[in-house]
Amino acid sequence: MFAVGIEWGNELQVLGQHVGYSALAVGFAVLIGLPLGVAIGHSGRGRNVMLAAFGVLRALPTLGLLTWLTLALPLGVRMPLVPSTIVLVVLAVPPVLAAAQSGVVSIPRPIVDAAVAMGLNTRQVVWSVELPLALPTILGGIRSCALQVIATATIAAYVGLGGLGRYLLDGMALRDYPLMLKGAVMVTVLALVVDGLFALVLKGRKV
Repeated sequence: MFAVGIEWGNELQVLGQHVGYSALAVGFAVLIGLPLGVAIGHSGRGRNVMLAAFGVLRALPTLGLLTWLTLALPLGVRMPLVPSTIVLVVLAVPPVLAAAQSGVVSIPRPIVDAAVAMGLNTRQVVWSVELPLALPTILGGIRSCALQVIATATIAAYVGLGGLGRYLLDGMALRDYPLMLKGAVMVTVLALVVDGLFALVLKGRKV
């Protein structure tokens, strides 16, 4: 646990915590959004309702939702990591869901019809045809999701967790502006590095 007035020199620890919170949220978002998006794109059912529902959730104020969850959750699950992860997942699912749905829908229908005519069942069509063709779009959605989560994971500090948000929160409490700037710069650099890695992966897919 961090005390107010976080010391300089533990950047790797704080960075590792921030990456951990972000990776956890992105992982859950992919587990939820990817299957739903592919299913909606494949069947065409519930598209408008699902996208609208997640769009509304995404529009909720992040800190307000975090505060409400921290107070509303039962004592047994009120550990700081639980409400902060839920908030980040709510933010992260819509771009993954939308990208998966859009990627599947954008596949030319004759390709899918040809796969069905060859005797492939629904699961085989999804895994062997739709997912590989939609993968660049899906990766683009995960890329957007990851960047949003990295930028927003600073809220974890508001419920007593670590991460780069500690620099911002403790710097604000102490009026230590260099500490706040350090946190902001580290978040920006982390986002740029992750964005660059996704760009390399997407570039490799196009080669």
